[in-house]
Amino acid sequence: MSSPETAGISIAVDQNEFLAEGASVVDAVLTVTTGPELAAVATPPPRLEILIIDCSGSMGNKRKFENARNATRTALDEIPDGTAFAIIEGTESARLIYPSDNTMSAPADRAHRASARRALDRLRPDGGTAMGSWLALARQVAAAHPGAQAHAILLTDGKNEHETPQQLATELDRAEGLFVCDCRGVGDDWVAEEVRKIASKLSGDANIVADPKDLAADFAAMMRSSAARVIPELTLKVWTPAGARVRMVKQVSPVLEDLTGRRVDAGAQVGEYPLSSWAAEEREYHVQVELEPAAPGREKLAARLSVLAGDEVLGQGLVRAVWTTDSTLSTRISTRVAHYTGQVELAQAVQEGLAARRNGDVTTATAKLRRAVELAAASGHESTAKLLRTVVEVEHDGTVKLRGQVAAADELALDIRSTKTARVRPEGG
Repeated sequence: MSSPETAGISIAVDQNEFLAEGASVVDAVLTVTTGPELAAVATPPPRLEILIIDCSGSMGNKRKFENARNATRTALDEIPDGTAFAIIEGTESARLIYPSDNTMSAPADRAHRASARRALDRLRPDGGTAMGSWLALARQVAAAHPGAQAHAILLTDGKNEHETPQQLATELDRAEGLFVCDCRGVGDDWVAEEVRKIASKLSGDANIVADPKDLAADFAAMMRSSAARVIPELTLKVWTPAGARVRMVKQVSPVLEDLTGRRVDAGAQVGEYPLSSWAAEEREYHVQVELEPAAPGREKLAARLSVLAGDEVLGQGLVRAVWTTDSTLSTRISTRVAHYTGQVELAQAVQEGLAARRNGDVTTATAKLRRAVELAAASGHESTAKLLRTVVEVEHDGTVKLRGQVAAADELALDIRSTKTARVRPEGG
C-alpha cells in the first residue's frame, strides 16, 4: 500500500499481509522510483570528486599503471566544469598530489586540469598498499568541504598488506557518510572481500576491470554516473507501533546492501536509514518487522515507511499485518519478498562456495556452488549464471562439478559481482 507522492517519485509496498495465528514477523519489499521531474527540481549541493590511485610497485606490471594514469586523465575530462576535485596517490601511505598546496581541492577548469595532468605525469609506481590511509586522506579532503556531495573512485591492484584489517575497518567507520566511494580492482591479484567491504561501507559500487586497457572507459562511466546523481541524499524513515521492532532493512536491488546497522533513532519507535544520493532510478528495500501477535481477524499497522529529502516527506508506504486461520491466505508468498530472499541466498552461496574452494574444501565448495547454480536459474539471473559456468561445469543431468583450472580474473568477477541482483521477472516471463 502506498500514499500520494511528490511529483517525480513513486513508492510501492509489496507484501503478503496475512499472518498465521501466533506469527509475529512481517516482510515487505519497498520499491522507490525517482524520475526526471524530481531530479529537475532538486537543488544539488556543491560537488567534490576524489580520485584515489594505487601507485604501489605492483602497478608497474602489465601496463596497469600506465592505463590507470590514462584513466585518471579521462576522468578529469568528465568532471563537470567548476566541480571541486582532488587526486590522491596511494601506497603504504597517502599523498595529495593535486592540488599540492593546502587548499585540499581545485575547481575543474582548463588550467587546473592541465596542472593535474602534469602532476600525474610525475607519478611512478613504487611502494606498498595501505588502503585505510588512502581513505583517511580522502576523508580529510571531504571534511574540508562541509555540505558537499562527495564522491570518490578508488583503484587498486593488490592486497591491503601494509596495515591491519582493524586499521582499515576503523577508517571505514570514520569515513562512513562523508563520501560515496566506487571501488575497482584491476588485474587478478586483489582481494574481492576487501574491495567489496570498502564499497559497501561507503555506499559505492565494486567491480573488476580485468584488462587494464579498459580502465579509461570504466572511469569515464563512473564519472558520468556520479554526475547523474543530482538528487541529494534521501532518507528512509521507519515508524513501528509500540511493542514492535525493525529486524532488518536491506537494499536488495540493484545491489545488496544491509542498512540495518545504519539506523539512527529519530524518536519513539522511529528509525532513519540513509539512502545516499540518487539519479533518476529505481531501488528496492526488504523491510522486516517483528510485532506482537494479535487474535485471528485483527489487523495492525506494522510499519509506516516514509522517504524524505531533508525534512520533507516525498512519499509513504504502509506495511500491514492481518492475522488469519485461513492457511491459503497466510501461506501465500509475496513474489518480490521471495525473489529477493533468494538473491541474498545466491550471493551467500557464491561467496561461501568460492571461499571453500580457495581453502581446498571441495565438498562444501561443490554444494554451495551447486545451490548457487540452482538459485541463479530459478531467478533468471543470467549474468551470475554465466559467471558461475567459468568456475563450475554443469552436466546435462544437472550435476555440478568444480572446474580444475579457473582463471583468477573469472573467480574475482564472480565474487565481486555476487551482490548485484536480478530484478523480479514479469509474470509469465
